[in-house]
Amino acid sequence: MIGFSSSVGSLSNISQRLLQTISFRGLRVQCLRVGNTEIPNDKKLEISLQHVYGIGRSRAHQILCDLSIGNKLTKDLTGVELNTLREEVSRYMTGEDLRRCIKHDIGRLVDIQCYRGIRHSVGLPCRGQRTSTNARTRKGKRVAIPGKKKPTR
Repeated sequence: MIGFSSSVGSLSNISQRLLQTISFRGLRVQCLRVGNTEIPNDKKLEISLQHVYGIGRSRAHQILCDLSIGNKLTKDLTGVELNTLREEVSRYMTGEDLRRCIKHDIGRLVDIQCYRGIRHSVGLPCRGQRTSTNARTRKGKRVAIPGKKKPTR
């Protein structure tokens, strides 16, 4: 039993050392995986967190303030900081979960046939923007109407 407990202690020391370094046999990891998304290794942490869907500028700043991690390069993170960062990001709804939730909400609006749901199904803006001259993003490319000519001056 004594040998078993000492081996468990040495395993935890080994795992802590592995967590503190990100390089394995001289190879450097190019991207880190946080929130089911690979974030770039060569950018500041506040910028690279914004690559996760659902995390913007203010949420990234809030996460770093909560963890009291400085805004350093992503590749300079220790293993412990990386694990705490992953835990903090997992508290928020991000990535595919957020996409699925938004899709479900829009589907609910379409099903009950409210104004916003109808606008979503037709493909028009649903927040009150004018559609007479703009809304090209939602309506698509202009289509010429045959037989209609421009008035001459």
